[in-house]
Amino acid sequence: MRAGPSIPPPGAVWPEGAGYPVADPMMQARTVPAAAPPTSPSHELRTLVSSYHSAIAIESDEEERALALVDGVGHDLGMPVFDWTLTRGMVRRGSDQVMYKSTDPAAALAGVLEMKLEAIYVLRDLREKLDDAGVSRALRDVMDQFDASTQRATVVLLGTRPELPPELHDRIVAFPLGLPSEQEYRATLTAVATSVTASGVAQVSLSADDEAELVKALRGLTLNQARQILARCALDDGVLHISDLPRLIERKTRELGTGGLLEYFPPDDNAATLGGFDGLHRWLERARVGFTPEARALNLPQPKGVLLTGVQGCGKSLAAKAIARAWGMPLLRLDAGSLYDKYIGESERNLRRVLEIAGSLSPSVLWIDEIEKAIATGSGDGPDGGLSQRLLGTLLTWMAERKDPVFLVATANDIFRLPPELMRKGRFDELFFVDLPNAAERAQIIGIHLQMRKQDPRRLDLSGLVAATAGFSGAELEQVVVGTLLGSLHSGTPVTGDAFLAEAAATVPLSTSRAEDISRLRALAAGRFVPVAG
Repeated sequence: MRAGPSIPPPGAVWPEGAGYPVADPMMQARTVPAAAPPTSPSHELRTLVSSYHSAIAIESDEEERALALVDGVGHDLGMPVFDWTLTRGMVRRGSDQVMYKSTDPAAALAGVLEMKLEAIYVLRDLREKLDDAGVSRALRDVMDQFDASTQRATVVLLGTRPELPPELHDRIVAFPLGLPSEQEYRATLTAVATSVTASGVAQVSLSADDEAELVKALRGLTLNQARQILARCALDDGVLHISDLPRLIERKTRELGTGGLLEYFPPDDNAATLGGFDGLHRWLERARVGFTPEARALNLPQPKGVLLTGVQGCGKSLAAKAIARAWGMPLLRLDAGSLYDKYIGESERNLRRVLEIAGSLSPSVLWIDEIEKAIATGSGDGPDGGLSQRLLGTLLTWMAERKDPVFLVATANDIFRLPPELMRKGRFDELFFVDLPNAAERAQIIGIHLQMRKQDPRRLDLSGLVAATAGFSGAELEQVVVGTLLGSLHSGTPVTGDAFLAEAAATVPLSTSRAEDISRLRALAAGRFVPVAG
């Protein structure tokens, strides 16, 4: 049952005084939209609506932010905005005016057909109903009428799932909203500061520079996450101050990890001691110059990334952390296997979001761990229906077109599954191979792990252990140290060189259990990859 005036018959216009604007063919000529940056979401959405697109799908989890964007575009263009949900029916935005209370999506679309207004119709819960043939047909009827009309009218679908049906996919314009801009974060900070001050629950003591630091720290979050974190920081001690920055970053780290896609490590939290890797260290020292203003003045490209592959347990993960620490950048770890989602199109969207977050946090290091899990060599007819190829295409496009200073570190355990497109010259700055550590590197690695467990390597004769662990990986050397110390604690006896030797003798290293695989791996890497040992 629809509230308000009855719907006029087909062909009629809404009567004056009915509470709804009469479609005015001269409105567009008289309306001068507010200025907006040519690349802003507001400008792009307004352009789509002004150019008579009948349906737009705004892809975002931030419903409130998307609605604010549509409201702004409607105001700029002089077009009313109507909003339909499964719980309330159709209402006019900015008022309590109920168009109709029906929560049936097909009925709502039939009502849109009858309204015949120059308007923006936001349908918030429709994407989930488009598998129904009747609802899909009703939406196509609306789009057909809008396409045939000389009036501007647009349906806006909000949400991210599921993938649009094939019959609608090519007719609806996808509009990824992306992460908030600096201006939006600043407005959120201002709103929180105003709110806590007005309510008397906290004071605000921030200089202009302090505000800029807090806004920078919010990058990568949704506006709702930013608002909640700022409010929590203010309420914790009754003051919103620059001293809240560490707590803000800590909570941001947890928020970014909540979705299960990314682990976030702030620049000062990448404590990784890397034994060996002298060749990689030298390369990093030279490559970091590419981020300097002097390099930009010479039009030199920024470093793009490295691919690390090789024997398992030999420090590829530590290398990723060491790179971020050496360059003072935040580290974002993506477990490639976590990208996969049961919904069609959602895996690609997950990857796009990860890449977008990395860009928003730049300069940053993006570490894709075990990259072969997501983009292993295959075809569109494979068991994943071509998903790995689509993910590869998304990643390669980003690698070729990205402008933000995001340094990509890709680690792979199974080089044989990597597609040749990824390893083509120019994709990465360098391809590194991580082999089993040599004697000098083993001594360094054993010393590092002893020091981490509060042991002084100088008090032990480790020469025999270094010789006895030929063919051990870094991870296996760590377990020898850990196992020996645990045994010492259990028996109550002092740690000796003989105890380390006994623990090493009881270990069967990967170089023995999988000797053929390692030989094959080394043969493939020869001449193609640069040794990290240098």
